[in-house]
Amino acid sequence: MPASNAANVRSIKIVIVGAGSVGVTTAYALLLSGLAAEIVLIDIDKNRAQGEAIDMSHAAHFAQARVRVGESYDDCAGATAVIVTAGVNQKPGQTRMDLVKTNYGLFKTIIPQIAAAAPDTILVIATNPVDVLTHAALKLSGFPVERVIGSGTAMDTTRFRHELGKQFGVNPRNVHAVIIGEHGDSQLPVWSLASIAGMRLKDYAAQKGIPYDQEVMDGCAQRTKDAAYEIIQRKGKTNYGVASVLVSILEPIITDGDALVTVSRVGTYAGVDDVALSMPCKLNRAGAHQDVPLLLDEKEKEMLKKSAESIKEVLRACE
Repeated sequence: MPASNAANVRSIKIVIVGAGSVGVTTAYALLLSGLAAEIVLIDIDKNRAQGEAIDMSHAAHFAQARVRVGESYDDCAGATAVIVTAGVNQKPGQTRMDLVKTNYGLFKTIIPQIAAAAPDTILVIATNPVDVLTHAALKLSGFPVERVIGSGTAMDTTRFRHELGKQFGVNPRNVHAVIIGEHGDSQLPVWSLASIAGMRLKDYAAQKGIPYDQEVMDGCAQRTKDAAYEIIQRKGKTNYGVASVLVSILEPIITDGDALVTVSRVGTYAGVDDVALSMPCKLNRAGAHQDVPLLLDEKEKEMLKKSAESIKEVLRACE
């Protein structure tokens, strides 16, 4: 880490609201990353949160950061970012949209308190349905649009690259492909722009001397979409992947890194206004910025519109 960023970390405070599996795993991943000097857990169950903080403080021997439990939302004051993971978790057989009424109601309570205590912070929303709740957080906080960020399809994009990496026999970091739209059933892969080593997937396959089968590619996208359902069915929750993704969202915010990440932000998409969904955004100290629109083909534009409309329909039901 450059010296200037290392010095900056010494003043970084991150608050995590919700000390469930995602919140605690995120706190631990953040602790080991060395990105923050202070990590604050806020949860209605303070006793359990205190147990988690004590346990993590024993790991702080290997990573210089203070981990503590906040007494109230006033402890959000001075935070560089507040990550919200609080809410009812997705159960086997549920879609993310099934959670909307309960978690929307919870946000009406917690977001105004966070905004009052930390008016200059960046909100990072991880609670599902994340697109609907990113929109809710923007309205309830009164923050500028760039300072309310949903984790969105950052996780789906990571899973997608993992699937394509396995298929083509390369490290997922060398796969340039994104999932956009809803973090949910209407998400879409951007096949027209997916590439490896600067070549479109079909061209890369031809150069490598292997067949390119669109049905196989569609299988990669379907497994990406179904991944959370499978994990929840098997172990009851997802936490490691999303925690790592949340830290990857925080890193360019903390370091002013200008990294491109597929996150959810309120805007106008495919002609549907005032809706939150995921597109590649530039992340830095000021938040999330959509500087360059994706060059989608006509089919992808239509799929994006359907995704935006499906989220908009849920938003209308919440109003």
